[in-house]
Amino acid sequence: MNQPPCSGLRRVARLEELVERDKDHDCAGYGVHHVCVKVDAVADLPSRFGRFTIVAFWNNRDGKEHVALVHGDVMGAENVPTRLHSECLTGDVIGSLRCDCRDQLEVSLRAIGSMDRGLVLYMRQEGRGIGLINKVRAYALQDRGLDTVDANLALGFRDDERDYAVAAHMLASLNVGSIHLMTNNPSKIRQLEQLGTRVAGRIPLVIPATEFNRFYLETKATRSGHQIEFEGKPHLPEQDDPVIVEGTS
Repeated sequence: MNQPPCSGLRRVARLEELVERDKDHDCAGYGVHHVCVKVDAVADLPSRFGRFTIVAFWNNRDGKEHVALVHGDVMGAENVPTRLHSECLTGDVIGSLRCDCRDQLEVSLRAIGSMDRGLVLYMRQEGRGIGLINKVRAYALQDRGLDTVDANLALGFRDDERDYAVAAHMLASLNVGSIHLMTNNPSKIRQLEQLGTRVAGRIPLVIPATEFNRFYLETKATRSGHQIEFEGKPHLPEQDDPVIVEGTS
């Protein structure tokens, strides 16, 4: 595991103090793009999933606004349950059934909201990093028979264009010692570790397939290496109950 470039960030007692601490923060940056982030605003955020504090981050790479949803006291803590969730307008907001993004977001928020501590990093990386318009273009190619990987490749992108340098720096900014990452994606763990984040364990986040997203999930498992199990294997103890979709049978 690489040494984080700004592991010496001053520790503060409360999340609200991070804004003042980071006012003049400027470090060598994480990853190949030398991403540096700083906390710009902190506020309470009560939600239907529990009581959170929302921490807004500025970054020097692309101007996108990422947030951390913090539950309990995570600063300086070890083995913090953590979900890195990439923005999905069609799933998170509109409730698209083509993916499991909204289900994963809600399950992780509900789970972390019931724990003593934990956090969700909501990353502005729509469509695995290719953006909303290109995601819709990829959907159109999938409508013609391509899977999610081949659709991205046909548009000139890699299977996954996401970069976790911002996330690694966000965790360092929060002075999180180590995390238990809520994911089915081994690549996400490897990339975070390469960026200096200590991933002490994995929490599976398995959402049972529906008729609308089964092919999508199978592609994630067979071509992108996600740890997802389908028929013929027992219901995992950590697997969440099937999602009930209104208006379908």
